[in-house]
Amino acid sequence: MSKKALSIIVLLGIVLSACGGQAAQATETATAAPDTTTEVPATNTATQESIPVTGETETEATATATPSPTATVFVPENAADCTNLASFVSDVTIPDNSTVTAGSEFTKTWRVRNSGTCIWWAGYTLTHYSENAMSAPASVPLPVTNPGESADLSVDLIAPSVAGTYRGNFVIENPEGLIMQVDEDSRLWLIINVTGSAPSATSGTPGSSSSGGSGTAAPTTASSSAGSGGATCAFTTDAGRTNAVVSALNAYRAQNGLAAQPVNARLSQAAQAHANDMACNNLFVHTGSDGSTPETRVTAVGYSASDVSENVYGSYPPLTGEGAVNWWAADQTDPRHNENLLTTQYTEIGVGYAFFENFGYYVVVFATP
Repeated sequence: MSKKALSIIVLLGIVLSACGGQAAQATETATAAPDTTTEVPATNTATQESIPVTGETETEATATATPSPTATVFVPENAADCTNLASFVSDVTIPDNSTVTAGSEFTKTWRVRNSGTCIWWAGYTLTHYSENAMSAPASVPLPVTNPGESADLSVDLIAPSVAGTYRGNFVIENPEGLIMQVDEDSRLWLIINVTGSAPSATSGTPGSSSSGGSGTAAPTTASSSAGSGGATCAFTTDAGRTNAVVSALNAYRAQNGLAAQPVNARLSQAAQAHANDMACNNLFVHTGSDGSTPETRVTAVGYSASDVSENVYGSYPPLTGEGAVNWWAADQTDPRHNENLLTTQYTEIGVGYAFFENFGYYVVVFATP
């Protein structure tokens, strides 16, 4: 082979090598283009993956904002035959006959001991039972209290808006709604002397365990008079209701084999005076707004008694006369109410009723000359 031919062959190889290098570069560039194209679904995939991540974040936020309602509730495993019993220890606040300003807010606290064998918990409640409720809440849960331990039971109240002496009775109910015995009674009570007056003369609804009653009957006699405490209000009386009390009381006595109680006019005068006083001063107790008692009221009307007792009741709406008698007969918290109805100790009665600002107030005086 001549040198010229060899040179041509070498030159051709160089050119082919150069073309092969360009081809490789072109191939890399062409390959790069599809890679760029595949970045689009890769980006979409990242976006799709973010959806469940966002969902998990929202779920966690919701769980944090809504804690389990039973997480902090302690429910003890009380034996089925455990006993519910309490003992009064002391008045931590507002001892009996404390002075409270009319319309003011205050907290009453009793200290009681768990004398039974059941563990108290939030299913046990302190509830208003009778006489003046003083705007008490529907119920107050008890703290966890083991047998032998003491607990402070507090309730926020508002004093009545009219000066006078007021009493409120509260009871402890177990989770089934049964009232617990406290010492020889079932009530925890407070008695306050309200001074001054609030802008409104209407106080909270008095509590009673009566849910019945037939509404308000139209009064037959109207008057404007002062109660025994000197307060004046446009209360009304209703002879139909007082007669209904007498009829229902004596019918109840007949059912129990007892003779009817005769009505004494002077005792009725004393009963009516206290009913008027309760209506004008929003009282639900035996002590009058002037400090009077059943004994002093009977004496004031000229009745000479060797023994005196009294039942009172007030509610909104008023019960019928028969309803009031039925309430006293069924009252297990204060058995003296029923004992008075079926008494053989007292020989005469007097009945009074007064209505004012949608409340009805009944009084029955029992006495023996």
